[in-house]
Amino acid sequence: MNREIVIQEGKKTLACIVCAFLYAAGVNLFMVPAGLYTGGIMGISQVIRTVLTEFFHLNFQNFDIAGVIYYAINVPIFVAAFARIGRKFFIKTLVTVTAMTIFLSVIPIRMIVEDAMASCVVGGIIAGIGMGIALRMGASGGGMDVVGVILIRWKKDFSVGKANLIVNVVLYVICVFMFDVEIVVYSIIYAAVYSVAMDKVHTQNINVEANIITKTNSVAMEKEIFQELGRGLTKWTTLGAYTYEQSHILYITLSKYEVSRLKTIIRKHDPNAFIVINEGVSVDGNYLKKL
Repeated sequence: MNREIVIQEGKKTLACIVCAFLYAAGVNLFMVPAGLYTGGIMGISQVIRTVLTEFFHLNFQNFDIAGVIYYAINVPIFVAAFARIGRKFFIKTLVTVTAMTIFLSVIPIRMIVEDAMASCVVGGIIAGIGMGIALRMGASGGGMDVVGVILIRWKKDFSVGKANLIVNVVLYVICVFMFDVEIVVYSIIYAAVYSVAMDKVHTQNINVEANIITKTNSVAMEKEIFQELGRGLTKWTTLGAYTYEQSHILYITLSKYEVSRLKTIIRKHDPNAFIVINEGVSVDGNYLKKL
């Protein structure tokens, strides 16, 4: 990995830490003081925390143990995902989840607004923006995002959204029996606002096709694309109509947020390559969805 890529990935990792702070602030300053529950594995962690404090009468004072529980649940998920997801995605996700746990533990639980609806909307926007930026940086907040990627590898027609939906349905059904229905309603509103805010910042799996015209027959470039992006290539040899020089066309389909990494690899091996990008293409068949 050359110096330029190291600096680029370092900046993205720092951005992920800032995103983790935004997410934790949205949860600790708006959701937790209002007694509400986020979705996914974080929501499950919060339910476990409530069981420990209210049913087992464990006193954690102003320390929210939910972040530590969330990290503990993510450990086996990371172990299972290590060989199934990209190395950069894994490292940045690990950093993000670790930072989330620390911020959830140190940011004081403090009521900012009294109105539950306002807490849902503001908290959802702040947390959603934070996690949306993290996804754009090539990371995630762990939990169902990583589980979703594993399930996609196992079953091609699955998606991260489906995985989150299944877990949230189970979570909120449990909450209906354990807590007041009003709490569940407001928690669902938060989950909806959070999802919309996250999607506005990061649109998942926008299909893109890239055509790279290069005069460099570089096996090293193709190998790096395979290793770094985990994408296949279609390659054919062509002839320039003006120069009659031989060139090569590489065709690849990928997600929108893998394009910058693809360009970095191409420019590294051939600064003069001609790259054509088309967004929003329809892809059917053996195409791997990613975050």
